[in-house]
Amino acid sequence: MVRFLFDGIYVFPANGDPWRLVAYYGIIIMLGAVAGAWLAAREVKRRGQDPEIVWDLLVYLIIGGVIGARLWHVFTPPPSSIEQGITTAYYLTHPLDLINLRKGGLGIPGAVIGGALALYFYARKHELSFAEWADIAAPALALGQAIGRWGNYFNQELYGAPTNLPWKIYIQPGARVTGFENYEYFHPLFLYESLWNFASVFFLLWIMRRFEGRLKTGDVLLVYLITYPIGRFLL
Repeated sequence: MVRFLFDGIYVFPANGDPWRLVAYYGIIIMLGAVAGAWLAAREVKRRGQDPEIVWDLLVYLIIGGVIGARLWHVFTPPPSSIEQGITTAYYLTHPLDLINLRKGGLGIPGAVIGGALALYFYARKHELSFAEWADIAAPALALGQAIGRWGNYFNQELYGAPTNLPWKIYIQPGARVTGFENYEYFHPLFLYESLWNFASVFFLLWIMRRFEGRLKTGDVLLVYLITYPIGRFLL
């Protein structure tokens, strides 16, 4: 039997434990990746280049991003995972769980690093300017992050302090960190970061258009590398 639960689609066999067939978190990440690629393809076309390169590159970015995101989670597990005994040492002694993505465990910073490495090697192989394509990718990456952050809602993670504000979110008891078991509603930090990233998309696109011809190659990427950490720090 197949059931649609809060965090994904599960299979309930007649004998045995249920297992997750599809995670909503993964679907949302893929939607973010496709939306980012669409935005990048538009910018590439505007610059008079072949937008099909973006869709070819996307495959490499996804592979590099997933590997980087997983490694980031493995070596810097969040507090909620550590409290459940899922630490770096645990992964190193349970290699099958290290590659098991059905239970979640992806870190956005690692995805950025992994994607950047994939872009570098792709650009080098196809004799493209890494800095120019990094500029093109910057607003697309921000858009992908803005959408992808909503996956945290279904995973019941990336929430803040308890609150009774109108936009509070309910966190299930099993996902509450130690010391806050008796609280039900929390700040949706994933939403705040998503809004910050959406704002970054428009800001980066505005800079690309407003100062076109005056920017040096790589400047848009540098702006992204400044704005994204600021948002993370404020949250």
